Amino acid sequence: MRPVSYAVPASVDEALAAIADLPGAKFLGGGTNLVDLMREGIEAPDVLVDVTRLPLAEITETADGGLRIGSGVRNTDLAAHPLLRGRYPVVAQAVVMGASGQIRNMATVGGNLLQRTRCLYFYDQAAACNKRERGAGCDAAAGHNRMGAILGASEHCVAVHPSDLAVALVLLDAQVEVVSRSGTRTISVGDFHRLPGQTPDVDTTLAADELVTAVLLPPEPLALRSRYRKVRDRASYAFALVSVAAALEVRDDSVTQVRVALGGVAHKPWRATVLEEQLTGRSATDEEFERAARAELAQAVGGPDTEFKIGLAVRTITATLRRLRDEGGAA
Repeated sequence: MRPVSYAVPASVDEALAAIADLPGAKFLGGGTNLVDLMREGIEAPDVLVDVTRLPLAEITETADGGLRIGSGVRNTDLAAHPLLRGRYPVVAQAVVMGASGQIRNMATVGGNLLQRTRCLYFYDQAAACNKRERGAGCDAAAGHNRMGAILGASEHCVAVHPSDLAVALVLLDAQVEVVSRSGTRTISVGDFHRLPGQTPDVDTTLAADELVTAVLLPPEPLALRSRYRKVRDRASYAFALVSVAAALEVRDDSVTQVRVALGGVAHKPWRATVLEEQLTGRSATDEEFERAARAELAQAVGGPDTEFKIGLAVRTITATLRRLRDEGGAA
């Protein structure tokens, strides 16, 4: 690793001044992704601005009954918080399935959203990677890419976003609060991450001088009937081949409300809007669940290593909705 300076701001204003005024500065949260990338020579900041001591590690109830989750909250504390577990079980489940206990103890909410792709070719300096260097090419497209995208990919990048938390947040229409010297704004989590297009090196819609300060969860009664399911190569810590965050409400054996978001299939968490539209108002049967899932995956494109993920996604969606129905999706 090359030499790097280290700054510990005493306030959010000091942190924003550091990131704006110090060339090559990057914010450091738990470091579970950034430090790895520095070891591999993929990230090379000149200055690390440590934001873990800023007052951004609280979970508070909002006036409308939602939750405000500080970006510095550790993932372990998030998953264990009683209000989150009681009102938004899908989020707690996603966090627990997202990493080992040791990593959850270090990783922060803001860092989780900002982690970069875990594509093997992105980490391999000998491979061509447009995410690492725009215009270099994408060796993963024709290489071994079993973890690759089947939705929303482009010829420039077939990597997927690794966050489990982000999938659950997309399901719940959460907002990301960010601040810069220009002021504060909120970004829908669904708009926070980008599809690759021609610029896969640009991961998010966050500006270079902005700091993530919180995630805002809206009040959502449907979240009480939510679940996260993750399919991976091993039961211990591993990234998703396919994951499903789902919420379901059934009245008189018909689907009155349904939300589904997918992980492990695209460059960003994928909201299954086609499925939601087709399934609403239909009978809450396994056949209808599968039909709607297949309609969502009709736009998927698989390759020699990823074709299996299309069928896997359909089966995982169907199984998740079935379990929600059988557990008491009735309102």
